[in-house]
Amino acid sequence: MSETPPEMRSWRSRLFTRLVHSYFALARGMTMGVRAACFDSEGRVFLVRHSYIPGWHMPGGGLERGETAFQALVKELREEGNLEMTDLPELFHVYFNRQTSKRDHVVFYRCRNVRQVSPKKPGLEIVESGFFTLDKLPADTTAATHRRLAELSGSAPPADFW
Repeated sequence: MSETPPEMRSWRSRLFTRLVHSYFALARGMTMGVRAACFDSEGRVFLVRHSYIPGWHMPGGGLERGETAFQALVKELREEGNLEMTDLPELFHVYFNRQTSKRDHVVFYRCRNVRQVSPKKPGLEIVESGFFTLDKLPADTTAATHRRLAELSGSAPPADFW
């Protein structure tokens, strides 16, 4: 088993994740989420920083009952960044997220040429967000985000685990 990622080393993060997934275990048999590498017309990637877990992440979230992965993607991009896709997203890979639980999967997309309708104001969930050049990512960008960007660039093969 791989080392615990920094964003899961805090007892608060572990407790929050455990509580949320305990609820989901009752509400859903398997959990599935979406995340996306969203690039603007300048080739910058959009990242978010949450209030409840450390580090910078690509936007995303869980699927609700009766919701398709595409619908969840559109919803999460709007909620987390006021983002709109100008082209259809490209399904890149599906990962098993064993760090979160034994039944969680992440559907990962590449979204080219997204546009931000208006700047995202900090809120209860997203405390900071923005577009970053690939050579100047925030210092505390998560290891998973770095791995996904390496996979997208072709410098690493897609892994099976998030």
